Amino acid sequence: MKIALIVPGGVDRSGRERVIPALLCLIERLAARHRLLVIALEQEAAPASYELLGAQVINLGRSPARLPGFGFGQRLRQSLAALAAHGGADVIHAFWLGATSTLALGVGRWRNIPVVASIGGGELTWLPDIGYGGAGSWRHRQQVRLALRFAQAITGGSRFVLAPVLPIRPDARLVPLGVDVRRVAGDLPAVARPPGPPWRLLHAASINRVKDQATLLQALRLLADQAAEVHLDWFGGDTLGGELQRQVSALGLERHVTLHGVQPSDVLAPYFRQAHLYVQSSRHESQGVAVCEAAAAGAPTVGTAVGLVAELAPQAAWAAPVGDAAGLAAGILTLLADPAERDRRGRAAQAWAQAFDADWTAAAFEAIYQEVIG
Repeated sequence: MKIALIVPGGVDRSGRERVIPALLCLIERLAARHRLLVIALEQEAAPASYELLGAQVINLGRSPARLPGFGFGQRLRQSLAALAAHGGADVIHAFWLGATSTLALGVGRWRNIPVVASIGGGELTWLPDIGYGGAGSWRHRQQVRLALRFAQAITGGSRFVLAPVLPIRPDARLVPLGVDVRRVAGDLPAVARPPGPPWRLLHAASINRVKDQATLLQALRLLADQAAEVHLDWFGGDTLGGELQRQVSALGLERHVTLHGVQPSDVLAPYFRQAHLYVQSSRHESQGVAVCEAAAAGAPTVGTAVGLVAELAPQAAWAAPVGDAAGLAAGILTLLADPAERDRRGRAAQAWAQAFDADWTAAAFEAIYQEVIG
């Protein structure tokens, strides 16, 4: 097949930094079997073209338009030209509903090509107190409506994110973005960990409001009061100007937290292998790829009941209500104190990650592509 993926970014030419690892896994597998073009809206500021994992990437560059939506015509022309130079496409796949899906629909309408659109985040939600979610914008709501009405197929990475979609598109598919289990877990047995204490917790997410790490730090304070030898390794860029770092100090957690900043996925892999638990405090997740990576390494997640955690619990995760620091702390303490139960959930999590790995995801999308082409 000739496939065109349209993404906002996550496909840096380095293959290590400013990337979405699960998206790269999909690109690598599709490019090995098909002719693959990736159109990135703003991976880099200036237009550029480069190869990545066997795919041709066309970066459209930052739109010169000062008002939202006024650069659509230019991007449509750029995308049509890229598609023509690449020999056309049998199917177009947009990741995230919004600017990417609208561009995909425009190209698809112009060239009579079917479109698949995948939910990637908070496109259908709105949390007004933190200004998070696409549903807070009239323009974005219209883009989502267009995608849900005109895309030939809609997918989401969890049942949680598909819940508001199914009344509108009952044919929407559950297709998690799987990870390369071997790259994360290596040759490690399912849940081989050094016995604790010390206890190793892991969190990999940007510091921002929707991830609600303030609640996570409150849970860690409660935890440290009862289990002194606990340590959190935290990976992710800071978007809050040091606010959470100051909370670490205010709570007296300096010796319990290491902030590693943004690191490539290969640097994180050993931490997934050594962590006793992965922890998540998000107010919203469409899926939670880091939960998949932890599962691949045999580490169960204690997290809020959003995204994958909502459906993996209780067999392969522990779910607490959003914003419940005491509930998160209780879940962490319970699993740290019960090695057999922690082992059982870790094995169940790894079995899920193996069943829905990157190969499964690529095959699932290939089947959808063939269906909509047919």
